[in-house]
Amino acid sequence: MRVILLGSGERPGVWEAVEQLRPEIVRCCDIVAEDFTATQNLNALDADFAIVFGGDGSILRAAVQMGNRQFPVVSVNLGTLGFLADFTPKMLSDLLTNGKTIHDLPCEEYLMLSCQVWRRKQLLLEHTALNEAAVQAGPPYRMLEIDLFADQERITTYHCDGLIISTPVGSTARNLSAGGPILRNTLDVVTISPVSAHTLSHRPVVDSASRVYRLQVRTPEASILLDGRTVMVAEAGDHILVTRAASRFKMIKPPDFSYYQTLREKLGWGGLFDVVEKKSTVTIQSP
Repeated sequence: MRVILLGSGERPGVWEAVEQLRPEIVRCCDIVAEDFTATQNLNALDADFAIVFGGDGSILRAAVQMGNRQFPVVSVNLGTLGFLADFTPKMLSDLLTNGKTIHDLPCEEYLMLSCQVWRRKQLLLEHTALNEAAVQAGPPYRMLEIDLFADQERITTYHCDGLIISTPVGSTARNLSAGGPILRNTLDVVTISPVSAHTLSHRPVVDSASRVYRLQVRTPEASILLDGRTVMVAEAGDHILVTRAASRFKMIKPPDFSYYQTLREKLGWGGLFDVVEKKSTVTIQSP
């Protein structure tokens, strides 16, 4: 099997994890490329999968690097939260040591967004995003006015501090902080969430990913963000087109992966069931 090693080289613990796992990776795979600076274009490479060392940010950068040629990703979680990064270094080590192949594991495919920024009839930017496309107030931080259209149909004009169009993968990122819903990663929908809307009736909306969404910015000096990164500053009248990307992100999962267990652990969900489970493990010893 041919593998690409990726990650954030500046993150503490990444190089240690790479060198610790390298002998086991080399024993069963051919390493065709390594990039720990997130600068290499991976479209021209031929590989069976990629191993990404780091956290969710490293995975987002890897998705952008792969562009229209998405390799299945094994994520080694070395971050602090890690909604996407499922494997610990020990889990991956055990997997490689036991002789199991990566292709024996389940692989989920996730929606990605294609984003274009137009100024009059000129295309200024075209990029993909795994989490979200967003327009956000920048200096001098005035309230934004954003017209939203879906398939040429006008939805509304938002008066807000920002507007997020999120994939299900991105529903636990900026969308969640803005009060949007949590969506199962494998759904083929987007959620539209205003940030600090100045009209109480403006609530998050879930709609089909097959539609063409157009955001027209009325307010100058608004920042356009893709996956949390500012890619440019918009002028009044600029249009952002958001559609389903042709490629889908592919994530290899551990054999015992549970979506709701991930939410319980990462979001710190508790409740009655946890209390009952803890009480059931308590044994009373006779005097």
